[in-house]
Amino acid sequence: MQPQEYINSGILERYCLGLLDQSECESVLTMCATYSEVKKELAATELGIEKMALAGVKSPKPELKQRILDAIFASEPAVTLDNLPATNKYSNYKDWLKAVEHLIPAQPFDDFFAYPLRNDTEIEQTLVVTKLGVPQETHDDVIESFFILEGSCVCKVGLQTYTLNPGDFLEIPLHEEHDVTLLSPYVVAILQHKLVNDKL
Repeated sequence: MQPQEYINSGILERYCLGLLDQSECESVLTMCATYSEVKKELAATELGIEKMALAGVKSPKPELKQRILDAIFASEPAVTLDNLPATNKYSNYKDWLKAVEHLIPAQPFDDFFAYPLRNDTEIEQTLVVTKLGVPQETHDDVIESFFILEGSCVCKVGLQTYTLNPGDFLEIPLHEEHDVTLLSPYVVAILQHKLVNDKL
C-alpha cells in the first residue's frame, strides 16, 4: 500500500484511538519508520485528537473537591483507639486529636513523651509530644510519616523543606535524609511507620 493510500485508509486515526490490535499497531510503526510522510501525518493526527479532546474539557466547580472529601470522610469509620486507620493527607486531625487527647500529658510535661497506639504487621503508630527536634536521619526499612495534631515544625527532606501545621501530613521516602526543627514550644503528632520488607 502506498503512503497516501495508507494515510487515507483511516488506520492512523484508529491507532491514535487505541482501536487496533497488536499486529496492526506494529504495521503503523513500520510504515512510520519507512515513510516520513506517514510519520508526519501520525503526529498531526495525534495533535488534532488532543486538541479536540481539550476543547471539550470543562473545569470542575470549586466546591466539587470539598464534596468529594466530605464523601470520603463520611464513609470512613470514626477514629478510636480500638480502630485506628493509617494516617494520610486526607486524615482529619480533629478526629485524631479527639481520640488521643486523654493520652496527652498535662503541662508542664517532659521534653519528650511517646505512647504506642498501634503495632501490627502493617503499621506502627505512636503518639508523640515533644519539645525536641529530630536530628538528621535516614530509614531503609520503614516508610516514616508525620501527622501534626498541635504545634508547628519544619521538616527538611533531601533538598526540600516543608512547614507543617495542625492537620498537615508528610510521608518521608525511603533512604531520604530528613530532620525536624520545631517552630512552636512543642508539637503533638502521630508518628507512623509503614512496614517494608517485613520489618518495622
